[in-house]
Amino acid sequence: MTSVLLTAFKPYGPWSSNSSWLAMVELTKLIPEDLEITTRLYSVDFKSLRKQLELDLEQNFDVSLHLGQSPAVSSLQLESIGLNVAGESGQLSENFTLLDADGPVAYRSSLPLDQWAIKLRQAGIPAHLSYYAGTYLCNATLYWSQRIGEIRRLDTQSAFVHLPLAPSQVLSLDKDYATMSSEVAAQGIRLLLKEIEDH
Repeated sequence: MTSVLLTAFKPYGPWSSNSSWLAMVELTKLIPEDLEITTRLYSVDFKSLRKQLELDLEQNFDVSLHLGQSPAVSSLQLESIGLNVAGESGQLSENFTLLDADGPVAYRSSLPLDQWAIKLRQAGIPAHLSYYAGTYLCNATLYWSQRIGEIRRLDTQSAFVHLPLAPSQVLSLDKDYATMSSEVAAQGIRLLLKEIEDH
């Protein structure tokens, strides 16, 4: 049976919830039965994220599928590249640091994300392949998953998916944001899990 590590993030900054976690909660209402799925909720902190990833990836999952929210997107963004850079919003780029001083400049996911994006759209779920996961924790999750896998010679293949905000997150805000319901996001993740099983 294919084993999958499925992760989401806790709330951060001005957000009292995180669309990645809301989608995962919705997903658990109908979990695919043909996969062995382990779920995790990560703190929004570089140090604790690295430590938790190292612990979780010891199980040598077939696939680690990581979820995170992005207020800047209007569709599922399948992130293909993790960069060896760590920075936060508002920080000057010259103050960015490396995620791993001995690591390569970047890793690219070996999963067929371009094909998966097409299948998501064919299923009526807005989705696109992306080549830039930012410089914050979402990017770090994708990079570190592959770096840890390389160092430990794991079989795990990794991917990261950015989700739009959920409608409940923006109801009381004055600013307009694109949203996607947790039900639709969960439907998309469920389809990706089916693709992982077939892959």
